[in-house]
Amino acid sequence: MAIDDRPPAMALHRELLSQAITNMIDNALRHGASGGTVTLRLIERGDGVAIQVEDRGPGIAVADRAQALKRFGRLDSARTTPGAGLGMALVEAVARLHDGRFELGDNAPGLVARIVLPI
Repeated sequence: MAIDDRPPAMALHRELLSQAITNMIDNALRHGASGGTVTLRLIERGDGVAIQVEDRGPGIAVADRAQALKRFGRLDSARTTPGAGLGMALVEAVARLHDGRFELGDNAPGLVARIVLPI
């Protein structure tokens, strides 16, 4: 785990945010851990606080990221692993509930799943 900055106190729904972070870590372990390291990072940025999980697995192609965020959206590469395809959709819903956003990015190799919450 890496905490780059100490963010200011924020009013958050602890249980929902904990579940969202758990989902991001679970996805990284399930789909990206074959690449070795999974990192949980907390960063204060100009546009808010980012909570991100980084893995070194195969990642998700840019063209497939919207599908990965849909409820019951499962990519072909994930169809052989257990799950209903709700994890990323829940993370996105929790981010929106907090007036934030959920982003998927490239970790070259791997995926960065990031919740950005306004300060």
